[in-house]
Amino acid sequence: MALTGPPASGGLFDSLRRLLATTLGIAQVRLELFGTELEAEKLRLFDALWRAALGLLLLGVALVLAVAFVLLLFWDGYRLPALGVATLLFVAAGAGLLLRARALLRSGEGGPFALSLGELQRDRDGLQPVPPASASPPSPPATRPGPP
Repeated sequence: MALTGPPASGGLFDSLRRLLATTLGIAQVRLELFGTELEAEKLRLFDALWRAALGLLLLGVALVLAVAFVLLLFWDGYRLPALGVATLLFVAAGAGLLLRARALLRSGEGGPFALSLGELQRDRDGLQPVPPASASPPSPPATRPGPP
């Protein structure tokens, strides 16, 4: 039994067909990666919104209870100043929480679709033409002799 090598090349059309198949395979992998990242981003946003809504609800209940406690504590003489201080504290805390939540939603690890963008950049870098290597190594820079 004689062993035969790979089948002979079918020419230009066979080569183009293989190139097209490879290109479609790469595109399919990139689209699958994009879909996976889109799903992860959607889950991350849903999780953040769900937690934010629940946190706001609980903070609202705590706010009402805390203000009621402070007003009852200072009912006799300092009712209005206690309400003013509580209001200022809650406004400052609420603004800080909203700014922090906005910063968290903006900063996802490298932004949305960072993996897909990185893979596409690597693909682009791989398709760049390689500069031809010169036959002789570069000559060292000329140096002048220093003063004696």
